[in-house]
Amino acid sequence: MNKIESLETTPVQRADPPSHGISLGEAVHVWARVAALSFGGPAGQIAVMHRIIVEEKRWIGETRFLHALNYCTLLPGPEAQQLAIYIGWLLHKTKGGLVAGVLFVLPGVVAIMALSWIYAIFGNVGAVQALFFGLKAAVLAIVLEAVLGIGRRALRNNVMVGLAAAAFISLFLFHARFPLVVLAAGIVGYIGGRAGWAAFRPGNGHGKVGDKQVADADSALGEEIPEHARPPVNWSLKVAGIGLLLWGGPVFVLLVFLGQGNVFTDISIFFSKMAMVTFGGAYAVLSYVAQQAVDHYHWLKPGEMLDGLGMAETTPGPLIMVTQFVGFMGAYRAPGVLNPLLAGTLGGLLTTWVTFVPCFLWIFLGAPFMETMRNNKALSAALAAITAAVVGVILNLAIWFALHVLFRNLHETHGFGMTVDLPVLTSVNIPSLILTVGAIVAVFRFKVGMLAVLAACSILGLLYGLLMGWV
Repeated sequence: MNKIESLETTPVQRADPPSHGISLGEAVHVWARVAALSFGGPAGQIAVMHRIIVEEKRWIGETRFLHALNYCTLLPGPEAQQLAIYIGWLLHKTKGGLVAGVLFVLPGVVAIMALSWIYAIFGNVGAVQALFFGLKAAVLAIVLEAVLGIGRRALRNNVMVGLAAAAFISLFLFHARFPLVVLAAGIVGYIGGRAGWAAFRPGNGHGKVGDKQVADADSALGEEIPEHARPPVNWSLKVAGIGLLLWGGPVFVLLVFLGQGNVFTDISIFFSKMAMVTFGGAYAVLSYVAQQAVDHYHWLKPGEMLDGLGMAETTPGPLIMVTQFVGFMGAYRAPGVLNPLLAGTLGGLLTTWVTFVPCFLWIFLGAPFMETMRNNKALSAALAAITAAVVGVILNLAIWFALHVLFRNLHETHGFGMTVDLPVLTSVNIPSLILTVGAIVAVFRFKVGMLAVLAACSILGLLYGLLMGWV
């Protein structure tokens, strides 16, 4: 495997411009492309990022990509966006992290805002319902492809497969808490790394991944830590101060001038707290958000949370973007002296701000330390074990999604300490099943691209909506 032309052997002498030869302008173009294709939740988004950044562009190698993913998995918030920030920071310092992180969520912000306006003005219109019907089938196929792709890279031996299986069983059958699953996997990996067990050694078993794997040495960034990834001692304090000001400043201003009980103050405080506890991905926290939004704050009516989730599942960007819809509807229904649509827009943007600003803070604070500890064998083993467990988590979410797409009714079964949601077979959604099978065949058998599958399924969904009288 030949090294790409931009790889230099001369040591880095200057922090600017970067030694890897990738311009920030080129990075903007690529991150915009990643953002436009970021459908299918974290599994699909991470797979898209890997395909473009590692396999196609060869900007970073496989080992560095997984190391960054391992760290982002441990953080509260959307790990896919945080991974984009991490890689952008590696390539172009703070400016690169900001570009990657903002572009990653921008399409979702615009799409959810537009759909929120349509929803508020027209309600659950048939055309939107039909569009979502078609898109869900495509998203399911993309998520399944992503589960297999990430699994092939992270599950490099039978021990890692066992950790993924244990995580899946714990979550799917026993509804274990995600932080406990991650903690247990990390402890196992750390002990294995300290003990020098072969299964936890870096690179063990990687040979079966395939020809697409890119070694760090063969990437544009190379193996060494970039100069800007070795910040001065006062870096953390500076980043923490700026990040906390940008995050907490609006919350403090709203609390002082509008007081408690105002919808904008409630939105800023509630979603700021949520940003600190969203471990395990969006699904792990959305039930809590739905309960608070419906029963406590009365921002949404029962069932509207699922409508918002459908928007987030079928638009680019992190699934947690559904919170923008929640904030929009909350402010729309309590606008005060503002126009309802203006209040809803401000409420949605405020929600997005306090939800995603912390992601930049976690990366800019922690990434430099993670890079310096990249060669720590025990830590690397712990993080690799956590990533293996996360494959089981993603599989659990994929099955959850499939059950809700393909069946109209589920029933809860108990026994031997287990609780399982099983489908009512007579409630199978035949049109959705046919469309999903077609999307899966297109993706796996004929290797049809993501955008083509999404477009075809959305058109078929609209045609089905016309036949059913939805539109």
